[in-house]
Amino acid sequence: MTDFLDEKRREISDRLKELKPLVEEYARLEAAASALDGVGTSAPAASVSGTRKRGPGRPRGSAAKGTATKTKAPKAKAARKPRRVGARAGRRKGSGTRAAEAHSLVQGQPGITIPELAAKMSIKQNYLYRVLPGLEQEKKVEKKGRGWYPKG
Repeated sequence: MTDFLDEKRREISDRLKELKPLVEEYARLEAAASALDGVGTSAPAASVSGTRKRGPGRPRGSAAKGTATKTKAPKAKAARKPRRVGARAGRRKGSGTRAAEAHSLVQGQPGITIPELAAKMSIKQNYLYRVLPGLEQEKKVEKKGRGWYPKG
């Protein structure tokens, strides 16, 4: 009986030694995958089915820019309206609810950092790296070191 138990202990020990490097590699890969979460790609990725992602604001069933779903006769181009003088180009202006929430959190906890704010708001940090400098330009908050403080 003791020979059987010693043999099984030895088999288990040998198998544990064999698996240990694989478990360590798994932990490293899991850490790398979590570090890459939220990091976008530079080119639009194709999905598993082979179709491309829809562009922002496009309804379901519409194709991404540059992909033709059906061949249609070319439409006559409508004359493009000239842009108003002083009109903004680029990203649309949001409603400011997240900025207001970030501002109230900064007022409630002066010196709060962006990672702490993101965790409290349950959003990604990169959004706050764009919002808080806007609040700073509006003279609502100021940055000292890594922390953000209410102004005035």
